[in-house]
Amino acid sequence: MHPLSFSTCWNGTKPGDGEEIVDEIRELGFDTIEISHGTSVSKQPGLQRAFQEGKMRVSGVHNYFPSPVDVMIDAPDCFEFTSHRGAERQRALDLTRRTLENAAEFQASYVVLHLGSVPMPAQTPNLTSLVKAGELNSPAYVQLKIQTIRQREKLAPLYLRRARAALEKIAVWAEEFRVPVGVESRSRYEDIPSEREMREIMMDFRDCPWVGYWHDFGHVQLKHNLALLDHQDWLASMQPYLLGCHLHDVQWPARDHRVPLTGSIDYDALLPYVAPTRYLVWELGPNRRAETIRARLAEWRHRYGGY
Repeated sequence: MHPLSFSTCWNGTKPGDGEEIVDEIRELGFDTIEISHGTSVSKQPGLQRAFQEGKMRVSGVHNYFPSPVDVMIDAPDCFEFTSHRGAERQRALDLTRRTLENAAEFQASYVVLHLGSVPMPAQTPNLTSLVKAGELNSPAYVQLKIQTIRQREKLAPLYLRRARAALEKIAVWAEEFRVPVGVESRSRYEDIPSEREMREIMMDFRDCPWVGYWHDFGHVQLKHNLALLDHQDWLASMQPYLLGCHLHDVQWPARDHRVPLTGSIDYDALLPYVAPTRYLVWELGPNRRAETIRARLAEWRHRYGGY
């Protein structure tokens, strides 16, 4: 029976202090949270107070926490390890070390990382538009898909090297703070790592207990819907490296961060590949209604358990 957590992605940018965020999540039926990116430093004292008072446990933290003070919106990719600008890459590292330090203070079990992207024309939206138009596997779709793959394969090596170099440093800090990091599956084909790159990274770090894989059900389903991978096969292959999962549903083909059990993801087929000790973190968009979350949480616990 999987431990359940709830991400402050849903309400972390609302007015009020951190303790109010916790109270609102507790009213949904959760007693464990993941502190998400976009949670400002002004929320930190209230979160610490709620934690110290035993109001909640913290399963993990999503990089960056707290959100950079000079970034006015929720933007987890505002500073990338893959950037052409050395100062930006260093800022990403500095913010990540701070996240790990904060995660340790909250006795978190993990930190979720984005590694960066390949700077290229974004074709994922164009592939999605073709799928919406019923053109999946049409000649136009196949041509664009092949063109996109070739362009990314040509450009990616430099940015992958930068991401891996950053991860080498982060792994040392993860051991220092005793908090493992999970490299998250991403939704855009332009993001790093691709599935092939993810496997390579996990193999390279297979002897390091401080680096693992973080599975995002919604992100992977978006790629499944674009015929870029098979969700079940991919999750099965990544079992040895899995630290935990973000749980949200997808309204076909590309509307994600919906409440679980309201979309198209086949949890019956997928959940057997997630060990029962791994956190399932509900990561929902801010517009999801509280009454829907409570109803689906009750249904989830009836069908799959969870605590």
